[in-house]
Amino acid sequence: MSVVINTNYAATVASNNLAASNTNLQRSLNRLSSGSKIVNPSDDAGGLAVSMKLSAAARRQGATATNIGNSVSLLQTQDGALKVAAKVLDRMSELKTLYSDATKSSSDLGNYDSEFTELQTQLNDISGEKFNSVALFGSADLSVNVTEDANTSVTIKGRDLSSSSSGVGAVSSTGVSSLGDIDLSDITDAISNVATFRAENGAEQSHLGFAAELLTVNKANMEAASSRITDVDVAEESTQLARWNILVQSGTAMLSQANQSAQSAMRLIG
Repeated sequence: MSVVINTNYAATVASNNLAASNTNLQRSLNRLSSGSKIVNPSDDAGGLAVSMKLSAAARRQGATATNIGNSVSLLQTQDGALKVAAKVLDRMSELKTLYSDATKSSSDLGNYDSEFTELQTQLNDISGEKFNSVALFGSADLSVNVTEDANTSVTIKGRDLSSSSSGVGAVSSTGVSSLGDIDLSDITDAISNVATFRAENGAEQSHLGFAAELLTVNKANMEAASSRITDVDVAEESTQLARWNILVQSGTAMLSQANQSAQSAMRLIG
């Protein structure tokens, strides 16, 4: 092999190898320090795009689960109000039975009517209850999205507690001022209506509960899928770090040796 001065091929090759090893070493350090395989978009452009979409979908699923939880809270509050309404109606039915006692004087009947009108007020108050400014009772349905893409929803049925036909209006109406103005069947029908409302409420809570569970499972799976794309395998990357560290050190030593090899030409000249 010729001995030359202007060109040091061995040093050039050693320098290139050292630069490549140093680049890989820095990449490993960046990955381990950040915990991510994709530090720069150029590391995996396609994987980065997929990961961003998966992460966004997972966050939307978390937000949807929160919305479902709020809807369940509304239904629980509604059921609590219906439970109290049922107790009021139970007492009204008891008062109606006592009111029918032939031994009661007009004064006694008036006392029963006083309690009855107070209970009517309570029923009307319950009918106007709200949850975070949203009416608990009314004819309008509420639609609750149960998927992150809003393609599927659960309907919370509107329940008009003040309705005379499907609610308690037959006994709480202002036109009814005395127990003598209603039949016992009016009260039992109102009790049946409230029982139906509570059954429907429970069915909707069950539906939303399973929808929330599905969202939780899907969110975890999407986060795992995104992790497989972006998160660094610390064990594997630590091995690579050790490899590149050794190569940088050996490359530095070899570059030094290659730079010194040209000095043999000086000995020939001397």
